Amino acid sequence: MFDLQGRSVLITGGSKGIGRGIATVFAKAGANVAVSARSQDQLDTCVGDLDGLGSGKVIAVRADVSDRDSCTALAEAVTDAFGGIDVLCANAGIFPDARLSTMTPEQLEEVLGVNVKGTFYAVQACLDALTASGSGRVILTSSITGPITGFPGWSHYGASKSAQLGFMRTAAIELAPHGITVNAILPGNILTEGLADMGPDYLAGMTRSIPAGALGTPEDIGHLAAFLATREAGYITGQSIAVDGGQVLPESPDAVTP
Repeated sequence: MFDLQGRSVLITGGSKGIGRGIATVFAKAGANVAVSARSQDQLDTCVGDLDGLGSGKVIAVRADVSDRDSCTALAEAVTDAFGGIDVLCANAGIFPDARLSTMTPEQLEEVLGVNVKGTFYAVQACLDALTASGSGRVILTSSITGPITGFPGWSHYGASKSAQLGFMRTAAIELAPHGITVNAILPGNILTEGLADMGPDYLAGMTRSIPAGALGTPEDIGHLAAFLATREAGYITGQSIAVDGGQVLPESPDAVTP
């Protein structure tokens, strides 16, 4: 059961953070893994680290998901390399800080361009290959921020992550006749390079707010992505699942026991 050997997987934003954790899990499971990002240096480092973890191939394709033509070229490159695409992990996302009082149109457009338009463009570019797969899987990386919680400075980010869930529900209906499922993972506070940049006080505060008593790892997200990618998960579609150590559960910080 849950065999991913030989499945062809494309992970956008796959060179670091959560994307790299997802790529690591799929590579270890024997899938053919294509990682995409904007930085060629980061891609080269990632592929070097992932190569040999499993029986599948690992490749890198540089792309900018906010550009539709770039997504089309990305899908074509992966299809040529692997003979198809079975799984798209639309993971690419950014979360710059900007308060409403000072947020510029350019800052808003940047976040929506990558997080929302990038999701649309990546899925559209892979549709033919996912349909040909016969058991295509689309897995979105959303967030608890926006759909469930909020955080000062991330109104544009939260809005973009909520938008992904609106997209998911209708896309799941439209693509179901083609054997394609569309689901979303909502990470909580996952220990990535970006989160580490928030500083030790932020990390300590967030850790205290999590009933599990620890920040998540990128591989925690990868394990759920891998399950949703299996043929056995084919009857699950249009669903969003939080992976957060219980962070959204407490009514107040006092509810979290040490």
